[in-house]
Amino acid sequence: MALLHRAELRPSKLELLAGWLPGRQWFAGEAGAPVSRVAAYRFDDPAGEVGVETLLVRAGDGPVLQVPLTYRGAPLAGADEHLVGVIEHSVLGRRWAYDACGDPVYPPLLAAAVLADAGQAQEYFEVDGKREARPASMTLTGSRTGRPVPTGPVSVGSAGPALAGPAGGGAVSAGPVAGGVTVVRVGDVELAVVRRPVPADVPAAGGLAGAWPGQDEPVLLAYAR
Repeated sequence: MALLHRAELRPSKLELLAGWLPGRQWFAGEAGAPVSRVAAYRFDDPAGEVGVETLLVRAGDGPVLQVPLTYRGAPLAGADEHLVGVIEHSVLGRRWAYDACGDPVYPPLLAAAVLADAGQAQEYFEVDGKREARPASMTLTGSRTGRPVPTGPVSVGSAGPALAGPAGGGAVSAGPVAGGVTVVRVGDVELAVVRRPVPADVPAAGGLAGAWPGQDEPVLLAYAR
């Protein structure tokens, strides 16, 4: 469950991404153009401390880009290279936004979605002391591989020379999709986050696909390899 707040954000998430995205190796679109939201989904941090949200966005008229983010109430030690920016939240105060592929909270949650179809978190707003469900903006479908879902150890931010690049967000073209992926590891599982998701077959090792209004054919969001 993800409890959301009707709050003012300065800068907004999209404003933050407009400055950050053009520096990524996997970026495609118009540098300096406004960034628009296409859809989004969240995972639950079991400890309830870190917000975990994946935004699907476009820069200008560019292709859809997948940007997993984590939101923290304090800086993450040793993760400066993964910092997207700092947001002033009118309810929660200052929040540090990170590329989730560089945050150790994210890979185990992604592994559960890819390998065991754990799904997305239900979102709620609290209004006058009551919780109101927020409809999901997209659907998610993971695999049910029967493999144990690892919880650690986690390797983030780098996956060898092929992924060297700014903020650990390197791009490679291996796998079932053309375009950039960022690789994270948890336990003995290597997971590829597809940065420019398009329709593709889900690999036998497991995958996560999504669809949203206007995108009826599911796109491949992440996969095990």
